[in-house]
Amino acid sequence: MAEGKVALVTGASRGAGAGIARGLGELGYTVYVTGRTITPGDAKGWDGSVLPGTVSETAAQITELGGKGIPVVCDHGDDAQVAKLFEQIMDEQGRLDMLVNNAAYMHHQLIEKLPFWEKELEAVNILDVGLRSAYVASWHAAKIMVPQGSGLIGFTSSFGATCYMHGPAYGAQKAGIDKLAHDMEHDLRGTGVVAVSIWLGPQITERSEIARKTNPEQYEQFIAMAENPEFTGHILDAIDKAPNRDELSGQTLIGAEIALELGIQDRGNDRPSHREMLGNPREKNPAAIY
Repeated sequence: MAEGKVALVTGASRGAGAGIARGLGELGYTVYVTGRTITPGDAKGWDGSVLPGTVSETAAQITELGGKGIPVVCDHGDDAQVAKLFEQIMDEQGRLDMLVNNAAYMHHQLIEKLPFWEKELEAVNILDVGLRSAYVASWHAAKIMVPQGSGLIGFTSSFGATCYMHGPAYGAQKAGIDKLAHDMEHDLRGTGVVAVSIWLGPQITERSEIARKTNPEQYEQFIAMAENPEFTGHILDAIDKAPNRDELSGQTLIGAEIALELGIQDRGNDRPSHREMLGNPREKNPAAIY
């Protein structure tokens, strides 16, 4: 258990972020969860259907699971709101042990099979809330973690960093956050703070559950091999506790693979890697130029 540890999971009203936050709650963390959804029903799925989930609901679930959930309404496209968020964490806790950068702008045309110029230009906003926002949150987190001599900065990424997935804006965001973890490790080396990017497998989320109900034959196999998002929370905790955490820092890790290495299972199951089908993470590069 990680009683006394404090985490921040961004973009946690629902989806992978909410699941990661619940997973940390299961381990006893105090978890700050951010998002923009205050009222149930404000968020919509790809097909326009209503999505469940608010920051307050996620926080309540964390508390029910044995941790302590603290909801904070925050737009990660607003630097002032983000700065205030970290001030709140320090005022209330005096420390931060883990940051999980998960917030990302999800355009309604993300999964449409269209070339990028036939999608709305707003699809590029994932490079603001998703890439830039992760840099900003990590900047604030490092200012807390480095003086305390410990901490983990995590990024939720995917195979889309190297293969074509959902178009160039999505791919650039995933490749970008992998590189943030890589380069932040160089600056954080020797401080006790580590940075890792995790490639998630298919996730069981509110959106995928809607898809399964709409197209049960198409999504039956998908759901069978999909990960519970709490799994990634358990993986990040295990990385932070691992004796080789410094070696893992700066790497882009396939969640299913590092889970096997560290002895973490998803509700008693090992999950497939998908490396052979979707590709490999880029290796850590030791070269450094100032």
